[in-house]
Amino acid sequence: MAMLETLDTSASFAADEVEASLPDAVTGYRAFKLGAFTLSRDEYFVRIQWPAKGQERSHLIPADAFLRATMRDVAWGFFYGWVNFDEVIGTRNHYGRVDLYAGTFNGVLKAAGVDYTEQFETPKIMATFKAILRDWTNAGFDPFAAPEETGSAFGRKRGDNLEAIERFRVSTRRMPGLPDDSPLRNDLPVNRQFADVPQDEPEIHAAEGFEDELHAFNLYKYLSRSDVTWNPSVSSVCKASLFCPTTEEFILPVFHGNDRVEWFLQLSDEIIWDVADKDDGSPRARITMRPGDICAMPADIRHQGYSTKRSMLLVWENATPNLPQRYESGELKPYPVEF
Repeated sequence: MAMLETLDTSASFAADEVEASLPDAVTGYRAFKLGAFTLSRDEYFVRIQWPAKGQERSHLIPADAFLRATMRDVAWGFFYGWVNFDEVIGTRNHYGRVDLYAGTFNGVLKAAGVDYTEQFETPKIMATFKAILRDWTNAGFDPFAAPEETGSAFGRKRGDNLEAIERFRVSTRRMPGLPDDSPLRNDLPVNRQFADVPQDEPEIHAAEGFEDELHAFNLYKYLSRSDVTWNPSVSSVCKASLFCPTTEEFILPVFHGNDRVEWFLQLSDEIIWDVADKDDGSPRARITMRPGDICAMPADIRHQGYSTKRSMLLVWENATPNLPQRYESGELKPYPVEF
C-alpha cells in the first residue's frame, strides 16, 4: 500500500481543473463535477450520480466512510490497481490516468447494464478529490484516524481540518534514520494502544572502517508512533522491493483490488481479512492473521481488513513497473506459488 512513485498532492496541483458549485444554502457544502459524475454531500451522506441507460443513477455512502476512503486514495496516489470505496464506487490506477467507476466491478449492477466508467488524467481527478476533502472534512474530524481518536464527520459544514488531510508524505529512499532519509518519528507521541512497546533503539557495533555501512532502527518503536491508520509507509527500499509497515485499527476504509501479488506479515495482535473476487465482489475467503502469520494476497482479488486492537502489519510490495500488464495478459499466474 505504498509506492515508489511520488505525486504532487498539494492543494494547488491542477486546481484550475476542479469543477465545483457554490456552497449549498442549507448545508454549506459544495457539489463537484468530474466528467459525467456529480458528487455532493449533505449532513449524513455522500451522493454519487452518473448516467446509465438514458437515466441518472445514484448511490449513497455515509460521509465518514467516503472521506476515509477518499483520504487513502489521495494519500496512496491511487495505489496499485483498484481502490473500491464500497461495493459500487471506486477508482482504478492506469499510472498516468485513473478510472472512476460506478458498478463496473459489482456483478449485479454490471449485469443490469447500469454501470459507468470514465477515465481522467491523474492531475484532474487528484485535484478534484483533494478539493472534496478540503470542503467536506469538518473541523475536528480526521479521516486518517481511528473512530475513538477523532470527532464526527456528520452535520452541516463547520470549518475544516487542513492539517489532517494535508499531512506531508515522507518518501523513504533506503531506510528511515539514514542521513538525508526519512526521520524516525522521535518527535511523535506513542499511540495510546502501543503504550507497552519498548522504545529503546538497537545498539550498533560496526568494525573499524564500516561505521557508515551498517544501520538499524526499532521498527516497533517506529510504528508505535504512527499517527494514522491503514496508511502504509515505506521502511526499506531495495530496488523494486518495498517493505511497507502500517498500523491498523477498526476497518480498512476501502476494498483494495490488487493488480499484483502482495505479501502480508502480521507483526502484532490480529487482523481479520475478507477476500473477494476482484471483478464481481463474490466472496472467496476469510482469513484471520495473528503475530507471525504470513499471507499472500493474489493479483485477482479484493480485500478488506478488520482490527479491534490497533495492530502492526508489514506489507511487502513488488514495485516492478510492468507487473500489472504481465498479470493481466496471463503471463503470470495471479498467485505466487502452485502446489
